[in-house]
Amino acid sequence: MFKVGVKVMPREVILDTQGRAVEQILKQKKMHVGSCRVGRFVELDIQAETSESALREAKIIADNVLFNPLIETYELSIIK
Repeated sequence: MFKVGVKVMPREVILDTQGRAVEQILKQKKMHVGSCRVGRFVELDIQAETSESALREAKIIADNVLFNPLIETYELSIIK
């Protein structure tokens, strides 16, 4: 069994209203931040023989369920 992390983020060209709201609050509290983007992290437990096959399965899951290709991107990683 492998744990695969899926980081889903809004595309750079998409207005990230949630990220902007967090950014404004941080700046109001005098915290020095240039910008802020908000996404989500999904952790999958995948039964597979190798990490490569786990990543392939996670890619299928991400492509079909976890992200909207019009407005989001994603990255996969094996979690230790």
